[in-house]
Amino acid sequence: MSLRTRIGLAGGAVVFCALLIASLILYPAIAGRLRDEVDLSLVQTAADSQQILERIKQKTTEQNAGPAGVTGLVSVGSLSLQFLPSPVTAGPTDTFIPVGERDVRVAELSERPYFQNVLFKGVDYRVYTAPVPRAEGSLVRVARPQSDGTVTLGRLRVLLIALTVGGGVVAVVVARLAAGRVLRPVARLTETIEHVTATQELSARIAAKGDDEIGRLAGAFNAMMTELEDSVTAQQRLVADASHELRTPLTSLTTDLDLLADGPGLADPAAPELVGAAREQARRLGVLIGDLLDLARYGSAAHSEDVRLDLLAARLVERAAATSTGLRFEVDRAETLVHGDPDALERAIANLLDNAVKWSPPGGTVHVTVRDGAVTVTDEGPGIAEADAPYVFDRFYRSAAARSRPGSGLGLAIVRQIATAHGGTATLRPADRGTRLTLAFPPA
Repeated sequence: MSLRTRIGLAGGAVVFCALLIASLILYPAIAGRLRDEVDLSLVQTAADSQQILERIKQKTTEQNAGPAGVTGLVSVGSLSLQFLPSPVTAGPTDTFIPVGERDVRVAELSERPYFQNVLFKGVDYRVYTAPVPRAEGSLVRVARPQSDGTVTLGRLRVLLIALTVGGGVVAVVVARLAAGRVLRPVARLTETIEHVTATQELSARIAAKGDDEIGRLAGAFNAMMTELEDSVTAQQRLVADASHELRTPLTSLTTDLDLLADGPGLADPAAPELVGAAREQARRLGVLIGDLLDLARYGSAAHSEDVRLDLLAARLVERAAATSTGLRFEVDRAETLVHGDPDALERAIANLLDNAVKWSPPGGTVHVTVRDGAVTVTDEGPGIAEADAPYVFDRFYRSAAARSRPGSGLGLAIVRQIATAHGGTATLRPADRGTRLTLAFPPA
């Protein structure tokens, strides 16, 4: 999950929790307010019950008949009233609510009026019992269906749920969009770091704007890349300069040895052998200096273009076959286009072929496969010991078997460095006979 998504979810969660808490506080408050309003309407109606009773009596045509008696309810709007002229004598089964001792005390004004919830004929009522004003001994019950407030609360409940969930979802979307804008410099920084990791291009920089934390981070990154680039450049220049400086005395030494070997003044019988050994050491020193120069030169892909890897490998195989008598080369290639430094790619493939030639037995076969951006070279030599396999691409590493052979221990290290500079890989795998080395690059 991306940081942008996590920030969006966090923002949405905060808004959702805030709305949920507000709803949990608002809903009981509104429910209590509605109940208070219902109770207030019941109290006001009970206070006006005497006037209501007089109006009902005026409309009653039967003499000595109580308004609605004690067996029914009188509806006034959404309210229902029950008058009990004599609660003491009212039967318990004839009334809306059975008359109890508490009702008698309320009628006698010895106890305060009270509220209660009653289920009557399948309907929930909120009932207020109070004495009839200016009619001592009489009792009135004012009832109102609780469904009046239930409908309102139901609608409020749906509205609050919709607002809470909808607000959370909208907050997630808005927070994610805002996070994308805020984190855009971080995304550019990440892309730059990934680019540097893949290409080793230390000159990459990002625009540092503002003096906030992200701007300071970008500035620190640019400063770090500048220091790193200067350090790597100085290191490469040191290696190159030292290698060039070593070439001059080495050339003079080789020339002197050649003159000494060709001259007539070698009276010591062991002198020619010593001169030959010195010349061999000078040659090995020259190879080492060349490898050091290549390490400094191919540390990064300074020049890049589209390269037909299959054609390049075929040309190098022809060159190796011309100089390696007694070996056969088999090439299996398909059209493969990569993007890189042609000189560096040529040196890497040449090193793989030189390694295969060095370890192949007389009459052996070197197999070269080129396809899908990869060059694989397989020899039929003794192979590489399992203990040496993790270190074959390290600089100056030479196994016990390789120390008796010519080389500087930098050939495969140069191969891996070139592969890394081009965003590729260099791998070693054991073959049925010998060793299989693969140099892979991202296809263009």
